[in-house]
Amino acid sequence: MADIVLTTLNAKYIHCSLALRYLYANLGELRDAAVVREHLIKEHPVNIAEQLLADEPRIVGFGVYIWNVDQTLEVVRTLKSVRPDVIVVLGGPEVSHETDEQAITALADYVICGEGERAFATLCAAILAGEPPGERVIQGGLPDLRDLVLPYAFYSDDDIAQRFIYVEASRGCPYRCEFCLSSLDKAVRTFDLDALCTAMDTLLERGAKHFRFIDRTFNLDLQTSTRLLEFFLDRMREGLFVHFEVVPDRFPEALRSVVMRFPAGVLQFEVGIQTFDPATARRIGRPHKRAKIEENLRFLYSETHAHVHADLIVGLPGEDVASFGRGFDALVGMGPDEIQVGILKRLRGTPIARHTEEWGMVYRMSPPYEVLANNRVDFAQMQEMKRFARAWDLVANRGNFKTAVPLLWHPDVSPFNGFLVFSRWLSDEVGVLFEVSLTRLVRAILKYLTSVKGLDEEAVRTALASDYSLGGLRRLPKFLEGPDLETPSRRRRTGLNRRQERHNAS
Repeated sequence: MADIVLTTLNAKYIHCSLALRYLYANLGELRDAAVVREHLIKEHPVNIAEQLLADEPRIVGFGVYIWNVDQTLEVVRTLKSVRPDVIVVLGGPEVSHETDEQAITALADYVICGEGERAFATLCAAILAGEPPGERVIQGGLPDLRDLVLPYAFYSDDDIAQRFIYVEASRGCPYRCEFCLSSLDKAVRTFDLDALCTAMDTLLERGAKHFRFIDRTFNLDLQTSTRLLEFFLDRMREGLFVHFEVVPDRFPEALRSVVMRFPAGVLQFEVGIQTFDPATARRIGRPHKRAKIEENLRFLYSETHAHVHADLIVGLPGEDVASFGRGFDALVGMGPDEIQVGILKRLRGTPIARHTEEWGMVYRMSPPYEVLANNRVDFAQMQEMKRFARAWDLVANRGNFKTAVPLLWHPDVSPFNGFLVFSRWLSDEVGVLFEVSLTRLVRAILKYLTSVKGLDEEAVRTALASDYSLGGLRRLPKFLEGPDLETPSRRRRTGLNRRQERHNAS
């Protein structure tokens, strides 16, 4: 039984909510009256409501995000239908902006906009004391991060053993990228590093190995980034994995020297490029130094073992498909391990909305609010680019076809144009590019390279057989077998996660 239930619907079980643990940690004397209950978006809303009400709560607080708002709406509808007396409090980025326009906020008793650690505790205390505030929409404000109780002690043993551990050293971002909610923050604020390192030490002692920092710009402050990297270097152990989001044009020598000391499989950098077109970059508030980006990416590729995941966005105002393709080709040449091709989303509250009329931006009205068309990329092209993005993730990003992927565009076609032709063919060949088995992809690539591109069949089968073994599978599919191909032996696991293991294989 609990007076306060904190809940959210995660996309996958391996994710766990740092936000809920922050709220719980900062409830003060009310913490003993509260519980955290996490669910998944695939669960039935009625069953979630039943489980939440089993605690007989007086208050249920929901974390609402772009990926769970539709499912959360159904849970709230059910909960308020059967127990209208239960106070529903919403928080999270999806309900912090355009609050008056949403069906889910209309059902709620209270909505907290922005950072909610202090505001939620104050609200709960007032409700439980019989003095509920009259204002439904509450601004959370910007609490002093050094005064917050850190939440890391509230990751359970199961969380540590089976899920990603999310951490943060700062909040905010100095950049003004108009597609990002962090562009609304006025300054970067930092947590006390001594306290954070002490908390992470405890997590490591409890067996945590997989840390994902959610800071928007990990390498913004050299002193902070180098100290955190040194922290993990001093505590190196098998299976350690640390993920950071970094800006691509800020890798000074002092930071480089630390990154170079990490072994393979430990560091993963998510590098937000988004566009290489200078006019588009200025238009969306993301000017950058291309020469420095190229220098840093080549350094990471050639002189470190960091796994680099670079992002590009399709559909930015003013950029057409040809311009995107040129940027894609340039990025392929810089050697990142993965290129995440994303479709522009109009997140609630972001300044990207100011370009809607001038550039003819048409967005989906429901989550995830992806752009459907603009005056540079029509609807048919945008749909084709979505299929391109999905095919690239299936075939290139997962690391299963390191040898075969370049064959899709070589010898005389750009990577973008060559892969675009292949993605069209693949979509026609296998249908919806959602979940396609590895064996089916191997068969499709073999057919494309031999029947469509006319490459030598034996050379293609040899390349695919080599690639197939990277997945750790013992036997080749029969359609790859031949007199000159031996069944690959199962590769010994290296301790890297499987995706990185494939990218690092030779």
